[in-house]
Amino acid sequence: MKTTWPTRRTAFKPLLGVCLAQGAAWAQTATDSAVVSTPVLAVADSPYGLAALWAASDAVTTSVLLLLLLMSVGSWYILLLKWLGLRSMQAYSLAARGGFWRADTVQNAMAGLDTRSPFRFIAAAALEAAQPQGGLLARIPQQDWLAMRMQRAVESVQQELHSGLAFLATVGSVAPFVGLFGTVWGIYHALAAIGASGQASIDKVAGPVGEALIMTALGLAVAVPAVLAYNWALNRNKLAMAEVRAFANDLHAVLASAPIPPQT
Repeated sequence: MKTTWPTRRTAFKPLLGVCLAQGAAWAQTATDSAVVSTPVLAVADSPYGLAALWAASDAVTTSVLLLLLLMSVGSWYILLLKWLGLRSMQAYSLAARGGFWRADTVQNAMAGLDTRSPFRFIAAAALEAAQPQGGLLARIPQQDWLAMRMQRAVESVQQELHSGLAFLATVGSVAPFVGLFGTVWGIYHALAAIGASGQASIDKVAGPVGEALIMTALGLAVAVPAVLAYNWALNRNKLAMAEVRAFANDLHAVLASAPIPPQT
């Protein structure tokens, strides 16, 4: 006997009932999940963030936050200056390697360098030292005086390149301990709150403990970029100083090989 469409629809009724029951179960599960996730949103809107920490901070906490802020701003400022300075140093080095040694005289070669170039500074110091000296300096052999003056010029360039690195090293070493001090201070507040309330309720402890954890995170956030910037700048300074010393040695050989006419 051939089954007609109404009979098939009747046969599908149990399957339809199972599907409806499963859909209702899924809907109930989604509702329960929404209810469970509601406290997560409440935690996201917790009053224990950075703004609440700043608003409720005492003099010690405020001092620690300001100190970490100053360290961070100073580190990024020095990093920016170092990046700009080393970028200019690379351009000065290319100019010194390109056209300086093709000139007929040291004076003409020096005139082709930028006035802010450390290579021009070294060349000017060398030309001055190559001139006859008077007074007590006349007792020093000319070659020794030339070598000393060029060495001092190279050291002056090195000091300029290394300026600011001590601050980065200090921040990288001190910032974690400053954050740790804030952590200790926050834990002290937590223990004081527990002692005053007589019970370790979460509302008495959450704020000070959150303050302690934030201080630790801020200390690390300030120290890590400073250490990375210090290592990067130190490595780039070594490469730049290798170029400067090579230039100074070559220039010393040129000046020592022939007499330099007096400057007018």
